[in-house]
Amino acid sequence: MNHLEARLRRLEDIEAIRNLDAAYCRLVDTGDWPGLVALFTADGTFDGLAVVTGSADLLAFFSGLADSGMRFWHHVSNHEIAVDGDTATVRSMLWQPCVVDDVPHVAAGRYSDSVVRTAEGWRYAVKRVRFDYWGPLRDGWDRHRFGFAPAAGAATPGRAG
Repeated sequence: MNHLEARLRRLEDIEAIRNLDAAYCRLVDTGDWPGLVALFTADGTFDGLAVVTGSADLLAFFSGLADSGMRFWHHVSNHEIAVDGDTATVRSMLWQPCVVDDVPHVAAGRYSDSVVRTAEGWRYAVKRVRFDYWGPLRDGWDRHRFGFAPAAGAATPGRAG
């Protein structure tokens, strides 16, 4: 592969990885759990509200979010993508209006993902989110402690505040 072909492939890879994130947002927000799980490798891990590994456990976990009554609207931006052959690291920012226990919330956080090229395209080996903030919208965004532990607690159904 010549220099120009390598540069083009890198740009195509970056765009494909951005599209992977866009598909993740759409599928999690619309509750297409089989489609969402297909974005992960068979032994992929989601590390966020819980640490879950493998297709069957991912499907059970994400399906359980729907059963809890949580609803989301993911907005991901500020991508930093470093491609190294058939692997890449992805950092991005999350802004997420959501509903927990019928209470509107707002959340903000950061993704730090590892993705790999597969025969089906780029897939998540690890999708990791750390919430900087999560709280009831009625309180305003500045009334709750920032950080992962308080945010994870606020995100737990039954503890919506």
